[in-house]
Amino acid sequence: MSARLQLSGITKRYPGVVANDGVSLTVQPGEIHAVLGENGAGKSTLMKIIYGAVKPDAGEVHFDGRPVLIRSPQEARALGIAMVFQHFSLFETLSVAENVWLGLDKSIGLPEVTRRIEQTAAAYGLDIDPARPVHSLSVGEMQRVEIIRALLADPKLLILDEPTSVLTPQAVDKLFVTLRQLAAEGCSILYISHKLHEIRALCSACTVMRGGRVTGVCDPRQESNASLSRLMIGAEPPALQYHERTPGAVVLAVQQLDLVRDSPFGVDLIDVSLQVRAGEVVGIAGVSGNGQRELLLALSGEDRRAPAAAIVIAEQPAGRRSPARRRALGLHFVPEERLGRGAVPEMSLAHNLLLTRREAVGTLGWLRMARLRAQAIDIIERFRVKANGTGAPARSLSGGNLQKFIMGREIDARPKLLIVSQPTWGVDVGAAAQIRAEILALRDAGCAVLVVSEELDELFEICDRLHVIAKGQLSPSVARRDASVEQIGEWMSGLWHEGVQQHLQQMDAAHAAA
Repeated sequence: MSARLQLSGITKRYPGVVANDGVSLTVQPGEIHAVLGENGAGKSTLMKIIYGAVKPDAGEVHFDGRPVLIRSPQEARALGIAMVFQHFSLFETLSVAENVWLGLDKSIGLPEVTRRIEQTAAAYGLDIDPARPVHSLSVGEMQRVEIIRALLADPKLLILDEPTSVLTPQAVDKLFVTLRQLAAEGCSILYISHKLHEIRALCSACTVMRGGRVTGVCDPRQESNASLSRLMIGAEPPALQYHERTPGAVVLAVQQLDLVRDSPFGVDLIDVSLQVRAGEVVGIAGVSGNGQRELLLALSGEDRRAPAAAIVIAEQPAGRRSPARRRALGLHFVPEERLGRGAVPEMSLAHNLLLTRREAVGTLGWLRMARLRAQAIDIIERFRVKANGTGAPARSLSGGNLQKFIMGREIDARPKLLIVSQPTWGVDVGAAAQIRAEILALRDAGCAVLVVSEELDELFEICDRLHVIAKGQLSPSVARRDASVEQIGEWMSGLWHEGVQQHLQQMDAAHAAA
């Protein structure tokens, strides 16, 4: 039987970097094949070459035993190749259904596409409204659209780039059932993920890349997380040094915050209350699209409709303050959208510092460029950002490297209050361990940290207390030591109202027994 996909000697060069250097890869029919590597290893470039979005400088591609030249995504789709990108390829002014329709046979009408979307969404637990305009969706909801669009193409080869970063543990299990069923039907799957336990549970083959080259091929089912880490980054990431500590004064207080949605497809915030103290990390878990976007806009100052006293920062009413005035109180913020909100794509890394940092701004607004470049160099080196110097535009970085730079920019500011959305989305295990260690170091230095994440493992690693957000409502907080992944997963479906009283009674009984 011919291989479904065979790459031979694929090479792609960009100014200052060789993204792929003589890469060879073979995927069999019905095989779920992982591609593993640290940020900037060349994984996404290789996938874009397979999908026809990037043209290789050298090498050959065979599909179902035949040599092919894939010059565009349309040609890839005609062969039966579908892809879910890490950076989404959606038109924001169109609806969900219209975006999906663009990639399908035009003989199918829009009403039929809408029906298929609803059917697929229900079957795979990917809740989405086909009529919603894409600009109103959260990042997680956009990813659901990409997954549904790929599944509707009935592909022979499905490429998934970080597909589970916005799914609950229960939804991940459901997706894996779907992927195994697709593989059993003969569909080949290329699976890119930094979640080593997922790769070991799902994939039967794994190609490891480092520095644009293939450095190994293995069966991940026979490997441990530690051995996969060594293959990927040459070492195991250091263990996090988490220890409980007594928090200090309240730095952020949200008090009975009610906010009506700002768009027809948004989520109302209902009676949201929380506190974050100096020297603690508080986490908010939840499925994307349940009010995280609205809450973060209200906390960052981008939405200033809240009553002044509903959001208090460092004992100052801040509900009506601008982002700059909140920054003056010590708040620094990392949004989930890296390109567009976290960084200006066309601007250099050095100039992107100026979005939130003013140390290099002199009298009358003159820029001290030497100071600015030195600041950027410090962050690039400290957070091991792979970039072609401080003048590299933000859009030239891989998603993981841009995330490291933006996180570094805000952590390096030594904030009194750090609010972070998806701190390690799309970064490799080594970088994720470093970012989490830096967050804990900030906490230990007295910073108050609020982390909004759909990565439950991450929240359990770094948080002192956890909330869950569902349908615009926030659960009571639960101490990390008293919580379980299963319980938080259930609460993510909005079930804490039924279970919270029973859980609090169990906690009281456990503490009394201790």
